[in-house]
Amino acid sequence: MQTQCTEKALVFQALGRREVIAQFDGGAVTSDGGALLLRETDRRLKLLDRFAGCFEDYRDPTQIEFTVRDLVAQRVIGLALGYEDLNDHDELRHDPLLAVVAGRVDPSGSTRLRQEDRGKALAGKSTLNRLELSVPEQAAGHRYKRIAVAGEQVDRLLVDLFVEAHEQAPEWITIDLDATDDPIHGEQEGRFFHGYYGHYCYLPLYIFCGEHLLGARLRSANIDAAAGALEEVERIVTQIRQSWPTVNIVLRADSGFCREALMAWCESQEQIHYVFGLARNARLEAELEESMGQARQQYECTQQPARVFHDFRYQTHQSWSCARRVIGKAEVLPLGPNPRFIVTNLSAHDHPGRDLYERVYCARGDMENRIKEQQLAMFADRTSAATMRANQLRLYFSSMAYALVMGLRRLGLAGTELARAQCQTIRLKLFKVGALVRTTVRKVWVSLSSAYPRAVVFAEVYRRLCTS
Repeated sequence: MQTQCTEKALVFQALGRREVIAQFDGGAVTSDGGALLLRETDRRLKLLDRFAGCFEDYRDPTQIEFTVRDLVAQRVIGLALGYEDLNDHDELRHDPLLAVVAGRVDPSGSTRLRQEDRGKALAGKSTLNRLELSVPEQAAGHRYKRIAVAGEQVDRLLVDLFVEAHEQAPEWITIDLDATDDPIHGEQEGRFFHGYYGHYCYLPLYIFCGEHLLGARLRSANIDAAAGALEEVERIVTQIRQSWPTVNIVLRADSGFCREALMAWCESQEQIHYVFGLARNARLEAELEESMGQARQQYECTQQPARVFHDFRYQTHQSWSCARRVIGKAEVLPLGPNPRFIVTNLSAHDHPGRDLYERVYCARGDMENRIKEQQLAMFADRTSAATMRANQLRLYFSSMAYALVMGLRRLGLAGTELARAQCQTIRLKLFKVGALVRTTVRKVWVSLSSAYPRAVVFAEVYRRLCTS
């Protein structure tokens, strides 16, 4: 990567009799040699082409140097490599390897139209910013912001990627729903103070199935956690059922999603089930009193945490339309009692209470890891644009970066030491590889660092990705 260089040598502490001298004269060196693996992953998934197809480009093709695909690829790959900010791209545009991975035919940028752009193969922050700020209703007539995203197509693409990841239809799938806080620090549209989190934030809704992201919707924080969840679930389930008409689906979420509308919809559908947390109250705790007594006796005898499960029917006074199966966990810990409840429409015959709570419901905790990967590793929390529409597009970019890295993990890392690695670990151990890039008329030579400690793993991942 080119940089503003100093002509003077940098003299460091000597090594024995040897002087240690550094200069910025290494040539076109990148720190992201492993990004080539992302390009091979995209060759399998066709993710970037399909994501670019979700945009409508109203620009005059004779007056542009960067297609929508160029811009989308640069932004998504940049996020996957750890470059969260648009400002980063004013320096990244010099990186020939990023240009190769993004699909630019001239990775050196030597054929750019304007003299001042020569040597900059990629778009700068201002060009990418116009992509984010375009308004669909105004794009056709706007002078600069003429690229509009069709959000419903992006939503469908996320579900398509999930379905395509399976060679055959599964018998059961579990869909997790959760809301989390996305702190904001400016005067963004939709800014509200959330009492539970204690700061101004958005309240995005995430929907996962295992490690697959099925939906990411940015929302204001002045709403119920379950607001809009039914509409999102209906859309996703309908699309999944088009490919897998007989699959059994379990919705899983905490008590924030234990709402009559969502449960009643599941009960009205064929092979749609739910396991939701249920906030405790005096009536529920009274129902669990006998089991709590048994748990206390066990704890007093063993001085070890004790659990007793109680399966019963329960109906609220007003909000529920019918009585439903509730499982209470009477638990006593060294710090005291810890009663918990879940509600479900799964049968007691096929799904005993303890198994349903411990094996099914508690497994939803893994979704927290997926949200952390999305929000922290792929920078979904970089929602500093003025409008919610622009910030939703940033969330889409983050979602596609996450899907691309998950595709690499699924297709290339299975069976390796990084098979269960999270996005940040994959980035540090597999993407951050020093490399010298040389461009000739017929080839782009990428000389990866000879000192890279995971060359064997890298070669194995490459082999797996190239196997059709």
